[in-house]
Amino acid sequence: MKALVTGCAGFIGSHITESLLKEGYEVIGIDCFTDYYSRSIKEVNIAAVVEHEDFEFIEKDLLAIDGYPEVDYVFHQAAQAGVRASWGSNFEVYTRNNIEATQRLLEFYKEHEIKKLVYASSSSVYGDAELPMNEDSLLKPISPYGVTKLAGENLCYLYHKNFGVPTISLRYFTVFGPRQRPDMAIHKFVKAILNGEEIAVYGDGTQTRDFTYVEDAVEANISAVRSKVVGEVFNIGGGSRIKVNELIEQIEEIANKKADIRYIENQKGDVRDTWADVSKAEKMLHWVPKVDIISGLNRFIGWYKRYGTII
Repeated sequence: MKALVTGCAGFIGSHITESLLKEGYEVIGIDCFTDYYSRSIKEVNIAAVVEHEDFEFIEKDLLAIDGYPEVDYVFHQAAQAGVRASWGSNFEVYTRNNIEATQRLLEFYKEHEIKKLVYASSSSVYGDAELPMNEDSLLKPISPYGVTKLAGENLCYLYHKNFGVPTISLRYFTVFGPRQRPDMAIHKFVKAILNGEEIAVYGDGTQTRDFTYVEDAVEANISAVRSKVVGEVFNIGGGSRIKVNELIEQIEEIANKKADIRYIENQKGDVRDTWADVSKAEKMLHWVPKVDIISGLNRFIGWYKRYGTII
């Protein structure tokens, strides 16, 4: 089997790439190293696979490629990340990388037979929905980023409905683990606590998040391509809903260090709470999260102590 992973040098994309290679896939990875965070970090992410005999790397912008590779599966992970950076003039970057690039992929593969295209969506499509969030909830994103991810979902569905493209969209709920982006909360909190630096917490810290360990997110992608399901959307959450203040307390306990916390104003576009109802994924994809928040934090902190200071 041959697979394309877009955003292969990113956090989740690099883990999917490694997993596919271990399972015997030929993998073509595309990444253009957008400047949202350091290129050097992304290069470290794929350092273990660049010399693999079954891996081919293409360094190009998805919108600058005339034709994409002939493959069996597409894992579309490439996107402009970040809720808080998606306002104002930056929105053009988000529409380009999250909407236009997705449409271009779908337009190409509607003419080329593939077995499955898995689109990486986000819990940001929900906005401040009732909890737990399920796939039938009314979608009212409250950030420009969330709007672009929802647009990508809608594009996947319309290309499935009109042209038979076998798409599945996975709504990730705050994925964390080794190689997590440096702008994300767990990475920032662990770095600050281990280095004796101040933590800036948005709001009062009582807001909650459903955290998903990266291995579980990868397995959800594998389950999606193994299934016969197409044209559907699934929540991918870890079942580890926790208050931000409690999250910091758990990191303090594992690291055996106290946090220096400064509370600042809420950021526009941040939802108050997230909590995924994953029963649909359990039923239709036969996927269940396996790594709880404490186990995941232990693994991440161990990784950070070993590698975090060199990236």
